[in-house]
Amino acid sequence: MTRPTETAVATEPVGDAVIIARSKDEPELFALIFRRHAPVIQRYVTRRLGPSVAEDVCADVFLAAFRQRHRFAVDRLDARPWLFGIATNLVGRHRRAEIRALRALERTGVDPVTEGFEVSSDARLGAGAVNRRLAAALAALRPVYRDALLLVAWGDLTYEEIAVALDVPVGTVRSRVNRARSRMRAALGGADPTSIQEAL
Repeated sequence: MTRPTETAVATEPVGDAVIIARSKDEPELFALIFRRHAPVIQRYVTRRLGPSVAEDVCADVFLAAFRQRHRFAVDRLDARPWLFGIATNLVGRHRRAEIRALRALERTGVDPVTEGFEVSSDARLGAGAVNRRLAAALAALRPVYRDALLLVAWGDLTYEEIAVALDVPVGTVRSRVNRARSRMRAALGGADPTSIQEAL
């Protein structure tokens, strides 16, 4: 019979920091980080750049993370902010593709991530109109504001995690998100830009 403490330790998930630290000597362990976080990174990149380049960029995110794993701060338990930071930097190299993806969303109202999951045509038409307005407003934002806002909305990161991802102070994140929301609100005729999370 096993002791309760042994069972608790055996069933507790191993944190990202432990896996990344161990992957320095056992590189194959880094595949666990990929399996844990690739789906959410893929969705984020797909929304930012569209499906045509997202798979390659997502692969580049994890390749860069693997190569830079010795730089990962082991006091950070969750690798998501670090991975989102790498993804945001790589998206920055594809700004034209991002603007093209936003302009396509503005024209069609079709989100490449949720396209196959919408139930009724009425819901699709309503969401499409909202998506087009939001896409146009997002395309007009300065990249630093768009990055911060989309890490909140699509990355589901806290301000503190975004500060880690972007390597800026939390106050800078708050300022960027606030300015982005103000500009989005103005572009949407006073509508609440926080609906971006549900709409896009």
